[in-house]
Amino acid sequence: MDRRRRPFVAVTFAMTVDGKITTRAFSPVDFTSREDKRHLLRQRSLGDAVLIGKSTLARDNVRLGLPDPKMRAEREERGQPPYPLRVIVSNEGRIDPALNIFQTGFSPIVIFSTTRMPRKYQIALREKATLRLSDARSVDLQWMLSQLQSEYGVRRVACEGGAELFRSLLELRLVDQLNLTIAPYIFGGKKAPTLTGRDPAFLPASVRCSLVEMRTIEEECFLQYRLRYAPNDLRPGGTGRSRAL
Repeated sequence: MDRRRRPFVAVTFAMTVDGKITTRAFSPVDFTSREDKRHLLRQRSLGDAVLIGKSTLARDNVRLGLPDPKMRAEREERGQPPYPLRVIVSNEGRIDPALNIFQTGFSPIVIFSTTRMPRKYQIALREKATLRLSDARSVDLQWMLSQLQSEYGVRRVACEGGAELFRSLLELRLVDQLNLTIAPYIFGGKKAPTLTGRDPAFLPASVRCSLVEMRTIEEECFLQYRLRYAPNDLRPGGTGRSRAL
C-alpha cells in the first residue's frame, strides 16, 4: 500500500532472550522492568492513535491511557490531544463491554470489525465506541489504516499487539518501525508465541530490519528498527485482510 495513503505504523514489543513474548498459555506474565513499561508509554504518547487486537486487549485489560502528565503536556505542545485515539480491531467483534478500556472516557474509541459481530455486542458497544463494521469475513487492515488517516487525521499509529495483528500487518507490508525490548529471561517451549505468533509458516517474504538505535539499561536491551521491503517481494494473495483477531 502506498505509504502516502496511510499513517506511519510503529509496533512495540518486549520479548525474552529466546524470542518469546508470553507463555504458551498466553497467561499474563510480567517479565520486563519499570523502564520498559515507561518506554511503552513513551511510544504510545507519540501516536495519534494506539492500536490493539481484541485478544491482547482482553488478556491485558488495559485502558490505553497516559498516566504521566508530562507526556500529555508534550503531546499538547505538539498540537495533539492529551490522549491518542484508541483503536481496537477484531474480526468477530466479541469484545466484552465491561473491559477497563470502556470505563474511561479520556479519548474516543473506534472498533474496526465486521458484521459477524453479534447484535448484542453491537448494541452494548455502540454506547461506548464508534463501530466501523464491514461485510467481509475479516477486517481489511489496509482500508482501516486509510480510514484512520482520512477520517480521523491519524498520521502515526502506535501498535501494541498482539502477535497475530503484527503478523497480519507485516505480511501486508504495513509496519514501518519495530521497537523491541529484549528482557533477560528464557522461557523455552516451541508453543510459546514469538513476535509473529505460533503460526509455523514462513512469512510470504523476508522483511529486512535496519537498526536505527540500540541502548542498554541495566539488563535490558532496547532496539529500534526501520523495516524495509524490497519492491519486488511477493505480496500475500492480493488481500488486505487480517488473520484471526
